[in-house]
Amino acid sequence: MAFIESIDGPAKTLLELGAGAGGNALTLRAAFDCTLLDLSESMLALSQELNPTCRHELGDMRTLRLGRVFDAVLVHDAICHMNTEADVTAVIKTAYRHLRPGGAAIFAPDHFLETFAKASQVYEARDGLRALRCLEWMWDPDPHDSTYTPDYAFVLRKGSDLRVVHGRHVEGLFARSSWLQWLGDAGFQSEGLERPIGDGECDEVFVCRRPVD
Repeated sequence: MAFIESIDGPAKTLLELGAGAGGNALTLRAAFDCTLLDLSESMLALSQELNPTCRHELGDMRTLRLGRVFDAVLVHDAICHMNTEADVTAVIKTAYRHLRPGGAAIFAPDHFLETFAKASQVYEARDGLRALRCLEWMWDPDPHDSTYTPDYAFVLRKGSDLRVVHGRHVEGLFARSSWLQWLGDAGFQSEGLERPIGDGECDEVFVCRRPVD
């Protein structure tokens, strides 16, 4: 695991910023004592059902200050919801502040500006009388700004009842060089690591170490 190899000293505690419903913690809790942060109470409630042994914190990853440090910090695809430089750098500073010297953080943006391409994908699921089809469509309405748009069209069926729901996100899109600059400005020593196959759209994540004082 990249975290274990990158941490200088004990690798026991982990903070995830933007943990959502707790899917990552299902794996991580086997190796770490996990603290999971999210801004959504409903997401945290789902995570608490899924990960009852983990600590849960309600808060904003841009402004969180827990007053303690961890061996590892994970910022997975929740970082995509930060669509300005100010928001991204605020999250980076939060991660740095909550990481002990010698600890490691991983940042996993879904896309870089240089390699972004329009794409679409269909997902489907079934549970008894319920069925779902989802079209995810990613595109960039304005190539000159720092965002892209994922649209989601959900077709939901329960028995003979059918309804359609549309959801739209506006997510951040930044150059790889900008990421490295912002991480370095915060004090991190960073390098790219090939992303595991099938995990996200971008082929690289950043492994960031907080130097030992």
